[in-house]
Amino acid sequence: MAGDLKHLDDENFETTVASGVTLVDFYADWCGPCRMVAPIVEKLATVFAGSATVAKIDVDKAQQTAQQLQVTSIPTLILFKDGKEVKRVVGVRDQQFLEEAVRSAL
Repeated sequence: MAGDLKHLDDENFETTVASGVTLVDFYADWCGPCRMVAPIVEKLATVFAGSATVAKIDVDKAQQTAQQLQVTSIPTLILFKDGKEVKRVVGVRDQQFLEEAVRSAL
């Protein structure tokens, strides 16, 4: 797993996305499409090391955060800038698409 990939929960979510650019992958271990996105998210953590935060949050363990953000389908990737949602992607997307989304927020 990529060393720069952060794992979030209900306790550390707010402080993690509060400043800078953060891409958060909302997933569950049992979700097939989530497993397809996982290697892409891990690569993005390496690509954006030092310029953006890339994180994952398990919706089964962080139900409060998922509910608060109205995440109803997974995988959902939400891009935050200084604590505000700037883009939401539902479903599987390729690495280039996600890279361009993060770069546009930097």
